[in-house]
Amino acid sequence: MGLRSLAAPGLQLKNQMARWSAMPDLALIVPCRLESTRFPRKLLHQIHGKPLIVWVAERIAAEAPEYPLWFAVDDDRLGECLAARGFRTVMTRTDHVSGTDRIAEANRLVGAERVVNVQGDEPLVTGRQIRLLASLIAGSVDMATLATPFQTAADFMNPNQVKVVCDRSGRARYFSRAPIPFPRDAAGGPDDAWVRSHPCYRHLGLYAYQAELLERFARLPPGRLEQIERLEQLRVLEWGAEIAVGLTDDPTIGVDTAEDADRFARALGASGQILPA
Repeated sequence: MGLRSLAAPGLQLKNQMARWSAMPDLALIVPCRLESTRFPRKLLHQIHGKPLIVWVAERIAAEAPEYPLWFAVDDDRLGECLAARGFRTVMTRTDHVSGTDRIAEANRLVGAERVVNVQGDEPLVTGRQIRLLASLIAGSVDMATLATPFQTAADFMNPNQVKVVCDRSGRARYFSRAPIPFPRDAAGGPDDAWVRSHPCYRHLGLYAYQAELLERFARLPPGRLEQIERLEQLRVLEWGAEIAVGLTDDPTIGVDTAEDADRFARALGASGQILPA
């Protein structure tokens, strides 16, 4: 494959001559930020002797090998960790407000018409989830994401578990850290039975985008609701774009804290292997 001869605007200098002329219809891009407020440098955290980001990379490659895979990193330590194991990386700026902004920069190099965003802290992502996102974004919808039904009231009330409310056509109407829909008539608050019998969905941080939406997103200032809730997907809704929501029952562990990393380590068990989905 030949290289494009002219620099693409908005790319890091070291990426300027690396844009391939054969652009994929759909690519997987994983945003990777070294620093994390709740769990510093979590993507390099060792679990059974392997960095978290490597667990994620190997999982994606095994579960969805049909799609080209890239990692949008903001630090050489992440890039070197992944490149040493044969994964492709794009160096991006350190000052991006969100993972979606980071992916928008990376896709100026990758050049995909559609992008699936798998989070770098989701080591149990499945091929079914990735293919569901790919199918949702195959049409004209601007963006897609996934959700899973809540099973416990404790999770539903936890502000670290993001909630999504959808309309009857499966389009997102709002995302929040607050428990929505709010159970006004549940005396003393909801219990597990109430949560399981009502449409209470936990948002999973997996997305798919049309490339045009990615570029629009990157040019827009952070939205008012986005800044209040600290949820980047609200920027899309605030500016009038549509987000399709697919439902999945595949188990997942999002590693946001050291305790989550311990949960994942326990899920691996003595074998130190992720079981096939």
